[in-house]
Amino acid sequence: MFSAIERGSPYTPNYRVFYKNQEGNPISPLHDIPLLANAEQNVFNMVVEIPRWSNAKMEICLTEPLNPIKQDVKKGKLRFVCNSFPHHGYIWNYGALPQTWENPNVLDTATGYKGDNDPIDVCEIGHRVAKRGDVVQVKVLGIMALIDEGETDWKVLAINVNDPLAEKLNNVNDIEKEMPGFLQATVEWFKIYKIPDGKPENQFAFNGEARDRDYALNIIKEVHEHWKHLIQQQADAGTISCANVTIPDSPYKVGAEDADKIFSESPNPGPPADLESNVDKWYYISR
Repeated sequence: MFSAIERGSPYTPNYRVFYKNQEGNPISPLHDIPLLANAEQNVFNMVVEIPRWSNAKMEICLTEPLNPIKQDVKKGKLRFVCNSFPHHGYIWNYGALPQTWENPNVLDTATGYKGDNDPIDVCEIGHRVAKRGDVVQVKVLGIMALIDEGETDWKVLAINVNDPLAEKLNNVNDIEKEMPGFLQATVEWFKIYKIPDGKPENQFAFNGEARDRDYALNIIKEVHEHWKHLIQQQADAGTISCANVTIPDSPYKVGAEDADKIFSESPNPGPPADLESNVDKWYYISR
């Protein structure tokens, strides 16, 4: 139903991934892709920002119209996640649930910290290495609460509904049964991945323990409600672009012609830039 279109050159500041719907109209992956792919079965749409094993820190751009995926920039440099031994890049397909927002103005009573101003993150743990920009259907298994620089940063654990293990994985406890050590590796990855950049170890709420499926569904419901307030101008959007083409009665709704103009003004596709050799460097973390 949704197609991802690359614009600009990968690994450069002008790289973007835009989305179009089945009619060929540009849309926002944050606002116009539904949260639920199948409401009766609690199947969710997931926007894949970062394929498993890759290092480039790609994310839905909140500040630009239609919210294309772009590479994160810090201190003027494109951001790559270091390989913290024995982990190479991201160890899951990493992305976000559309139509969610972790409100930075609301205290999360479960963690004691406010939201991180992003859509809720998803770690898709299936065997397939996804492509950047894929929209995959996932079922939720559980959730972890990372405390990242004083903000609540929920991490949904999910699996592609078409994965061979999907029938056996229905809740967080099933992950350890079918994939021994994977939850522990996930906690370790999030704790140490910023250490090579000179930052301290990240912390988790709940002592790093994952909460179950029902708990995760409740958190997703909460952040979806925050997004509803955002898109209807009932919450402070700040610098977030809420331009959308499908949300009824949203004051931010734009026409297809305006969306086409935003897309057409993006750079033409180009070849990827050469990566610096240190992107593949191993970092050995002493703890």
